[in-house]
Amino acid sequence: MIELPEANTLAKQIEETLMKKTVKSVLAASSPHKFAWFLGDPAEYPRRLQGNNILTAEAAGGMVEIKLNHAHLLFCDGVNLRYHQPGDPIPSKHQLLLSFTDGSALSASVQMYGGLYCWVDGDPFDNAYYLAAKEKPSPLNDEAFDEAYFLQILTNEKTMNLNLKAALTTQQRIPGLGNGVLQDILWQAKLSPHCKVNTLSAEETYTLFLSLKQTLAEMTRLGGRDTEKDLFGRPGGYKVIMSSKKQGSPCPDCGAPIVKEAYLGGSVYYCRECQRS
Repeated sequence: MIELPEANTLAKQIEETLMKKTVKSVLAASSPHKFAWFLGDPAEYPRRLQGNNILTAEAAGGMVEIKLNHAHLLFCDGVNLRYHQPGDPIPSKHQLLLSFTDGSALSASVQMYGGLYCWVDGDPFDNAYYLAAKEKPSPLNDEAFDEAYFLQILTNEKTMNLNLKAALTTQQRIPGLGNGVLQDILWQAKLSPHCKVNTLSAEETYTLFLSLKQTLAEMTRLGGRDTEKDLFGRPGGYKVIMSSKKQGSPCPDCGAPIVKEAYLGGSVYYCRECQRS
């Protein structure tokens, strides 16, 4: 899944690789997928995109936005983006394929679910997740996302009685921070996903703030997590500590087995000895 580190990595790679390329042809929804979400009729995507040049790319929380001359593309959730050099084979199944005039291409394929949104300048796009991501500061921004801002999130009356998983990954309180990156953040802070916000001491709150900032920065610096792949199909350089790959393995700190639990609509991985509930 694309989360904040992967979105920033992909946006940077797209800018470095696709800048000024011209869209020659577009193929949308050629491989039907029940949970591939488009904006309007995907048959309209060629009209919206053909002839446009890639201008910029940027992360919006856990989303990747590509800006063209007169249009926008937005990818989120379980969309795999891959760059194909001229002559490279193109995947047989994809939900969106942009072919460029130089013979290269960009394919987007959906795993479990994902959004592939396209709109032209002047059209409204009122996706709540996108608008929240554009409005709120990123944890990668040291000035805007400071300790005071983090405390505002945790001391909100709608947040204080929640557990840390719900408080940090739901309601777009911190766009781009999902269940995937949360696991290592909480392990570094020595707090369980079950831990209630209103039980945190001042010291634990500050430790959690530092862990969130430092872990996301390191994940981004290393090109995303090793459980996800970048624009060229390479795994990220950040070695995830708490993930499905490590279930049952000894905790790096205390040696207790890393456990997996189904919790709040997803799986959490943590150490029962190191991380307090």
